[in-house]
Amino acid sequence: MNYLQHFQLSQEPFSNAPVTRFYYNSVQHSQAMVRLMFAMDNMRGLALCVGNIGAGKTTLARRMLEHMPESQYEAALLVIIHSGITASWLLRRIALQLGVESPAEEKLSLLSQLYQRLVYLYEKGKKAVVLIDEAQMLQSREIMEEFRGLLNLEVPERKLISFVFFGLPEVDQNLMLDPPLAQRVALRYRLDPFNLESTEAYIKHRLRVAGSKKMLFTNQAVERIHALSGGVPRLINTICDNSLFEAALMSKHVADRALVDKAGQMLGLDRDLAESEAISARRKAGILAPGESTAGKITMPRSDVRRPSMSEIDSFLRRYGKA
Repeated sequence: MNYLQHFQLSQEPFSNAPVTRFYYNSVQHSQAMVRLMFAMDNMRGLALCVGNIGAGKTTLARRMLEHMPESQYEAALLVIIHSGITASWLLRRIALQLGVESPAEEKLSLLSQLYQRLVYLYEKGKKAVVLIDEAQMLQSREIMEEFRGLLNLEVPERKLISFVFFGLPEVDQNLMLDPPLAQRVALRYRLDPFNLESTEAYIKHRLRVAGSKKMLFTNQAVERIHALSGGVPRLINTICDNSLFEAALMSKHVADRALVDKAGQMLGLDRDLAESEAISARRKAGILAPGESTAGKITMPRSDVRRPSMSEIDSFLRRYGKA
């Protein structure tokens, strides 16, 4: 069953796909955009945008790419889908995205090609910018040293290339694999979860874009969505999507708190919230010291699955339009 017809919607309002037309320009996303664009406009070298899972980093990266006019920028978005990439693969990928034709296999020749391309763009009055999404996957010192080397490519007036890393907070630790690179971070911005007011505005925005002429959640439902999601956009989407589906199944035209609770239970979010609230209460009572709990930490089992090769990663990126 599709709930779009039931609620007279033109498209899915709460898909977690990074569709830019659903981009919600919250106060903090607006502040992030202003600061990151300032860093790129002035070719400051390296900027960071960090946030927890589901905070909206990928959507912001795509939005930022769209706001870089081709007349002023040679801009590209590179999505890191595997932690096993090599520095040589990364360098070739950056060269390709910035317009280097037939990148050389040998590193010095490739760097020469890239430098010549960057100088050409500079002489044309364009700025070379590469946005790196899922930057926490860059986990080797060799890769960090490669970025530092690229940031050394400059002319007397400014740097020839700038980067924005979008990733989980662990990206800060990865940068410390090469302390001189960590010192070159010109700007850092953290995306925090929405407060209740922003959560409500976010839900209304997405419903409006999807064609809804009214609010489909009660005030109590919105409060519960915020509590269950912790203000994380991705979780807000998932809860809202499931709640509207449940409402349509029951032929209701508004989702109330009971339906949101049901969705949260089915998703297991009520247990996470109860555990979090219990831990918080115990800490306030002095029973549990901060940092003592392992709640929320995920231990991934060891896997003997073969890692994909660089050629397989290239093929995947081409297939999904991320190359």
